[in-house]
Amino acid sequence: MSKYCLVCLLLAGMALGQAAGQNPEPAKAQPAAAIAPDATVVTIKGFCQDAASQKDPANCVTNITRADFEKVVDAVQPSMPPRSRRPFADRYARTLVMGQKALEMNLDKSPTFEERMKLVRMQILAQELGREMQEQASQVSDKDIQDYYNANTSKFDQVDLDRVYIPKEKQRPDGEKTPTPEEEKKYREESEKEMKVVADKIRARAAKGEDFTKLQDEAFKAANIQSEAPNVTMGKVRRSILAQNQQEIMQMKPGEISQVIDDPNGFYIYKLKAKDTLPFDQVKDEIKATLRSERLQAAMQALQQSVTVTFNDAYFGPDMPMRGPMMPHPMQPPAPKPAAAEPK
Repeated sequence: MSKYCLVCLLLAGMALGQAAGQNPEPAKAQPAAAIAPDATVVTIKGFCQDAASQKDPANCVTNITRADFEKVVDAVQPSMPPRSRRPFADRYARTLVMGQKALEMNLDKSPTFEERMKLVRMQILAQELGREMQEQASQVSDKDIQDYYNANTSKFDQVDLDRVYIPKEKQRPDGEKTPTPEEEKKYREESEKEMKVVADKIRARAAKGEDFTKLQDEAFKAANIQSEAPNVTMGKVRRSILAQNQQEIMQMKPGEISQVIDDPNGFYIYKLKAKDTLPFDQVKDEIKATLRSERLQAAMQALQQSVTVTFNDAYFGPDMPMRGPMMPHPMQPPAPKPAAAEPK
């Protein structure tokens, strides 16, 4: 296959991958395992892959075997689902035809063609490096997993919690006139002070053993909130679920009540009912994924830090946010774990 065809095919494959989830399931075909490797799976009538034969298109036929087609699939998207292979095969066949026509028109001799090919080659090499780094990062031994568990046991603690949430601001009565910015600021400040007093009183009552559901209802009434109060039972949670400023409760003992925790969203009071540690077998896969991600990010960071890139401001101008099209990053690191949402 020509270089030009390969470029077109790669672009077609990427576009197909984005839309694969939208394709309906095709009618059931013969299982792939029953198709011999040398059996023809795509036939293109009126097309020959060499220019000499193409002069007589009426007698031209190109047959693509299962083995040849799957080589292309493996090069572009090894994990391509079966339902995506037929539309991809259609794009592939049309790309061959267009690529051959481009060669006949000597478009591969254009001034920009070689530069574009160099860029595509480097992008593909960078992607191959990314795949290799992922493969190396995935080589995590059972000993590595066990050692990580032993050294980070506290990460796998889980606690059974009840929680009271006290809003920081009292809800204004219906029909009240719209306040000025100065009035709104003053109201917020005074409201927060009042609700902090409410939170301190609720915490004192919780420490004496009062029911959390009753305390939660009273917190909402004090804030003039008419909607139903949230459930106080959180169940078993991990440290990663809690906001950073609330993770101190992981150090509490069963039966203890936390101090009032001041958070931008409100005041929180926790009761720790029970505490245990997840067993190794239950978190083994999680640890393996964590180690794989950490190693990959470390390897990529080391690679990026091994070079220094500077730019001529006289040519490029000062650094500014990019608004136009950008060249895609050749090796995107794994997406960071999303932060835990604040309790509501």
